[in-house]
Amino acid sequence: MSLYEKIVKGEEKISLVGLGYVGMPIAVAFAKKVKVVGFDLNAEKIALYKKGIDPTKEVGDEVIGSTTVEFTSDAEKLKDAKFHIVAVPTPVNADHTPDLTPVEGASRILGQNLKKGSIVVFESTVYPGVTEEICVPILEKESGLKCGTDFKIGYSPERINPGDKVHRLETITKIVSGMDEETLEEVAKVYELVVEAGVHRAESIKVAEAAKVIENSQRDINIAFMNELSIIFNKMGIDTQSVLKAAGTKWNFLNFYPGLVGGHCIGVDPYYLTYKAEQLGYHSQIILSGRRINDDMGKYVAESLVKNLIRADIPVKGARVAILGFTFKENCPDTRNTKIIDIVNELKEYGIDPLITDEAADAEEAKRLYGIEFVGRSSIKDMDAVILAVAHEEFKELGKTEIDRFYKAENARKVLLDIKGLLDRKEFEDGSYLYWRL
Repeated sequence: MSLYEKIVKGEEKISLVGLGYVGMPIAVAFAKKVKVVGFDLNAEKIALYKKGIDPTKEVGDEVIGSTTVEFTSDAEKLKDAKFHIVAVPTPVNADHTPDLTPVEGASRILGQNLKKGSIVVFESTVYPGVTEEICVPILEKESGLKCGTDFKIGYSPERINPGDKVHRLETITKIVSGMDEETLEEVAKVYELVVEAGVHRAESIKVAEAAKVIENSQRDINIAFMNELSIIFNKMGIDTQSVLKAAGTKWNFLNFYPGLVGGHCIGVDPYYLTYKAEQLGYHSQIILSGRRINDDMGKYVAESLVKNLIRADIPVKGARVAILGFTFKENCPDTRNTKIIDIVNELKEYGIDPLITDEAADAEEAKRLYGIEFVGRSSIKDMDAVILAVAHEEFKELGKTEIDRFYKAENARKVLLDIKGLLDRKEFEDGSYLYWRL
């Protein structure tokens, strides 16, 4: 009897190693069909899950409260499973080199609890070769088992889009791969239990790793092009979004927009690919050029704010500025690798200490990672300038009357930066506002 058949019959379990924005929804999805052990080192997070609280807001408290996932921070519980899915983050270091510490640590813990006959599938985004050349040796060393004989490996890159309620695990075609044909079929069958959109069987683990890392690199490059256009058109006095709306009437025009590229995927994955390329003697031109543009956009936004303050005859140093939104993307509490912090840090260089409000964000995480403390929206008043930074649903509902209340009454011109273009530009071109957007 195959491992897949044993899992379906309830004789074996699936484990999820890493229960963040990616791993937790996967665990919950599989738990609807089979027995699942959900493991995370963060005992506080596990305690919240056990109480029926979803800190990620990915599936909601009700779903967490009713799921059959066995949440645990006890690594020994991994011995109860034979099909393991590793879904830990893969960030970059300060010098933009890959930080494989989480995936190496997960491999170490899993290796110490690995049984013969197991299959280990990695979902973390990595450069081609990491699964076989870095993770496997760790698994073998810690377990004393031999890959290919005692256990098998596969790779199936995560494609979950945090905060997106439409494109979910079940509705996105899943890339799967295995070290041999037998493993590939086992991995494919297991994922087919929950992925309604079906699976794509990649030719090899390296192909699957490469496919994932170029998906986000492609988006990064396209957004960088839009950001460069925004810089050019702003110098020309042309509204970029109006240009894109006009150009978008052609059937094959790609629908991308300028913006801040943060988070732990698009803003990180390209560095994994270029790192491996440099190890092989090739120095990226297009990919890193796009990265440089996108990494500089926070500074560009801050400089644009300062220029508009000067234009409005408002003293820059000590100016009262509010930032609405701090997460790396809309309708998601995740603040990791948010590019809003670049705006904050740049404004501080000009003597501006902005007030930041974001009811959707993980306030404890923002405090821990950046030393940022949020204020309530009611505290946003008597401002010289406002930056509408994140397209949260709560901010989409803001009308001109409510925005007017954010500002000092005595200022002749109100400086408003609408980074995501949420507002009707024409409504704010009445002479009382200096309106700017990417």
